[in-house]
Amino acid sequence: MPPTRRSFLHSATLAPALARTASPPGPEVQVPRMKFGGVEISRLVLGVNPFYGFSHVNRVMNVVMREWYTQDRVCEVMHRCNRFGINAFNYCSVGRSAQDLARFQAEGGKMHLIIQVTSGVDAAMLVKTLQPLALHRQGEIVDKAFLSGQMDTVREWCKQVRDLGVLVGVGTHRPDVIEFVEEHGWDVDFYAGCVYNRTRTIEEWKKLLNGEVQEVPYETYLRDDPPRMYKVMRQTSKPCFAFKVLAAGRVNDEGVAPALRAAFHSIKPIDGVYVGMFPRIKDEVKEDAEIVHSILTAPRPPA
Repeated sequence: MPPTRRSFLHSATLAPALARTASPPGPEVQVPRMKFGGVEISRLVLGVNPFYGFSHVNRVMNVVMREWYTQDRVCEVMHRCNRFGINAFNYCSVGRSAQDLARFQAEGGKMHLIIQVTSGVDAAMLVKTLQPLALHRQGEIVDKAFLSGQMDTVREWCKQVRDLGVLVGVGTHRPDVIEFVEEHGWDVDFYAGCVYNRTRTIEEWKKLLNGEVQEVPYETYLRDDPPRMYKVMRQTSKPCFAFKVLAAGRVNDEGVAPALRAAFHSIKPIDGVYVGMFPRIKDEVKEDAEIVHSILTAPRPPA
């Protein structure tokens, strides 16, 4: 099996270059920005999943991530992101996330928050306490509503968030969800789309696999899925954020740059990408920032 970015077969410590406290952008490259709402945010947005052990690999990896990502390391990585111009964070209210964010901010760190809102979390309280730039309904919740014919519940949530004075979005792992929302003319500002369809039903998988069923259907990643999501993102005029572009760490080291290049070349100039980072083996913040800077500042190939 080729090594992956989230390999834990070899022991390593946090890359020594990571800073513990806030510092101004240095000589490092700066990730290019996009207009989102009334501000400029980095087109590479820090993802939240690795911080709190949502590996989308297995239970062992979940535990490894949670144990490694102490509050010190969460703050170190966020400050490191700031040094490379990454100034937006796909925050989620889970575990000690509020305490980690508060410490990062107390140390001088700054992130525009694009919050994915899970079930049972009070959107109004998030706005009051964290002053985010945007909220989007988490993709797992949206996809369940879509598959059960209950999208009215998601639309009602979006209406309530609209009244809170922040940007409103819909998250999903399915291109057909974005198509549905667009066709029905919902009042939303943006979409967050997983480029791999993780929420296919068993029946959908059986159809694709000639009746076969995988051992773990919800963590199966098809190589042909990303172009399907990118196509839908290009078709909407609204900003979109692509996520899991590295297949939740399944893309090997040699594939990171091509996967990021495919993502940014496939989405609109007003779109961004969420990427979670787990720099236990190497300085992924630096690597990702330099790759994205190179992609976005290089001349685009002819269409």
